[in-house]
Formats: sequence, C-alpha cells, structure tokens
Amino acid sequence: MGLLQIRHLAHQYIPLAPKLHHFRFSLLKSHSFSCSVSVPPNTMAKQVLVPIANGTEPMEAVITIDVLRRSGADVTVASVEKDIRVDACHGVKIVADALVSDCKDTVFDLIALPGGMPGGTNLKDCGVLESLVKKQAADGRLYAAVCASPAVALGSWGLLKGLKATCYPAFMEQLKSCATAVESRVQQDGKVVTSRGPGTTMEFAVTLIEQLYGKDKADEVSGPLVMRPNHGDEYSITELNPVEWKYNDVPQIIVPIADGSEEMEAVMIIDILRRAKANVVVASVGNNLEILASRKVKLVADMLLDEAAKLSYDLIVLPGGLGGAQAFANSDKLVNLLKNQAESNKPYGAICASPALVLEPHGLLKGKKATAFPAMCNKLSDQSFIDNRVVVDGNLITSRGPGTSMEFALGIVEKFFGRPKALELAKVLLFVCQ
Repeated sequence: MGLLQIRHLAHQYIPLAPKLHHFRFSLLKSHSFSCSVSVPPNTMAKQVLVPIANGTEPMEAVITIDVLRRSGADVTVASVEKDIRVDACHGVKIVADALVSDCKDTVFDLIALPGGMPGGTNLKDCGVLESLVKKQAADGRLYAAVCASPAVALGSWGLLKGLKATCYPAFMEQLKSCATAVESRVQQDGKVVTSRGPGTTMEFAVTLIEQLYGKDKADEVSGPLVMRPNHGDEYSITELNPVEWKYNDVPQIIVPIADGSEEMEAVMIIDILRRAKANVVVASVGNNLEILASRKVKLVADMLLDEAAKLSYDLIVLPGGLGGAQAFANSDKLVNLLKNQAESNKPYGAICASPALVLEPHGLLKGKKATAFPAMCNKLSDQSFIDNRVVVDGNLITSRGPGTSMEFALGIVEKFFGRPKALELAKVLLFVCQ
C-alpha cells in the first residue's frame, strides 16, 4: 500500500495549479451561496486546523488544505488517531503535521473538518477535537465542515442549533434534527460555514478565505484556480476528431508525479478515475517514491517510473504544477513513454502547465488542438482552442488548471465508460447538481 503524506513545511504562492491518491493512492437542485457576515482584510497569517481521521475523504482534505495555504494561512493538519498516519478513503495514506492532542492549547482562527465516512464519525468521536471546536464556537471564532461532517460531527456536538447548514445529501435527514437544513452548495451562518461534498469543496475553501481575509484575498486566490463560473451546471468538453478509447477489461492508467506537482490536480484525477473503477498507477519521476508537491503535500507513489515504464497503459495523464511539469519534461524515460503512446495511437493527456512545458516542446501537440494553464498558453504553437476548459482531440486530452480538474477527470471517464457513467459520478461528487 502506498502512502500519501501531508506535512506543512512552508507556504508559497505559485499561480499554477494548486489531490492525490492510490499512491497506492492505491479523497436537489442546489441554491447559490449567501453570506451575511463580512470580515475585513488582514494580511497576517491566520492559524487554521484541518483534522483528519481514518476514513477521511482525501479530495476534501487536500483541496481545503491546498486552497487555504494559497491564501497564506498557516494550516496545521492534525490526526485524531493514535498515530499521525491515517488511512483515508480510497486507500489514501495521509501523514499529518501533528496529533490533535498536540493542538489542544493552540488558538485557531479557523477549524475546518473534511468529510468522508467513517472519517466523519471518527472526527466526532475524538473528545479533544470536540472540546477544541466547542471552545472555538464559544469564543466566536470560525469553524466549518463539509460532506458528512456537518451532520455527523458539528450537529452531534450541538454546534448547529438554530443555524442554517448544509451537508452531503445522504445526511440531510440527520442534519434536519440538529440544524435548519438547506441545500446550498456552501452555506454560511454566523461563524459556521458548511458545504456538501467533493464537488463543492473548492467553493467552500474560497469562502473560508473570504471569511478569514476578505473578498479581495478570496478573489486573488480563486482567479488562478480557473473555477467554473456557474457551479453545479452540467459540465461539457470540447471534442474534435473523435475516436474510441479502447481497453481490455479495466482501463490501465499511469499518473506520474514529481517534486512540485500540483497536488489538487493529482488527487482529483486519481480519486475520480479510481471511483470509476480504472486501475491507476501513480509513478514517481525521480529517485524516491516520496515527492514534495507544490503546496507542501508529501505524496508517496506506488512505484518509481523506472519500474512503471515496463508496463503498458491505456492512458498516460500528467498533472500540472510548475516544478512537476519541468521534472516531467526533463525525464527522458517519461518523454519516451509519451512518444511511444502517441505513435501507437493510444490516449495521453495533461493539465495546467504540463501541456505547455511537456507536450509542446517534445512535439506531442503537433497537429493537435489543446489548452493549458492560462499564463502558459502563449507557449502553445496552436492557440485556437485555448479558451476551452477541456479539449479532446482524438487520443489527446488537455485542460487548464485546478478548477478544471474534475471536468478533466470526468472527460476521461466519459471517453472510457460513456457520458452516462461520467454524469452519474459527477452527481455523486456534487460537481453537477442532482
């Protein structure tokens, strides 16, 4: 079993792609968000606690951590288990910065709970965390939860009484017994912010930035994420020269990662493809299984690229991140793997910086329409389709950034399994309204 480690080492802002998994990575019509409390901008680093547990949803945890760190917040990831290493959903291993017991005397500006089951229950059953969040509420400081955790944890602790809140649809009946349940994608009432699931977590995290630092900072962070303008709408991809993407039994997919890879993009791609029942191999481009991603999330791959390259794949797909893309471009083994894939007319793809820094310089976009991270699109020789969020041209798929990662992954699901399967998954994720 591979390992995904998260250690907070530093906070840096790189406007390129801000998840990860099976390393073995192997994580109702909605209403618009409304807010009644504003917080004046503050440039000082805010202290944030993100507790994690066995069974935590990894997409929700990593997106929340990543986006908040982009704002300059000092995010501590704390395990509620006996060890700092937890077994998150989908076989993801996360190593926290600390045990939650180490944080019991720390004052936080925000405590934000990811969801997932049994992660939500394990958070609820942690007495130290319960005391921390109850004190947070009593002191009038911000607290938040997504997916199962608003109902399972906050509601059970009596911290939503008389407040409007939302959660994952399957927990709405439980929420109704302890809060005024609403179906907003993100709901803020007083000092509590709640949200619905993996597909609403990026909106949730940006809302938390607005509460911590103000709207200007939230806008500054959300812009480079390339988020959708109309959250919850049915997604679409732009396809030219359609061909069937073939596989035997189960799609075999390789996702390379390297130091500086964008963890949100990696996690969403890997998580969603695994949910669709593809076999995803995460391969480290380097000498070590462990890599340090762009927002200081430590990931451990299933195997080194040297070993992974001996196998055959139905798809090679590259996450972005400036440092990661540069490492990909400098890897002769990976570039040769990509070239062989293209020459065999087998699917390959990339998101964010990787189309511009990896595929373009090595001739892998020749005669193809593609897109990339907006600031990188000037490096593409053919820029006629750069404004599209996801572009499929025959056996090639490209996309723009963290905020397009779900569409990108769902586009891959659609090509292998059909649009009905992709839409079904999009609704389960709450990316598309049910």
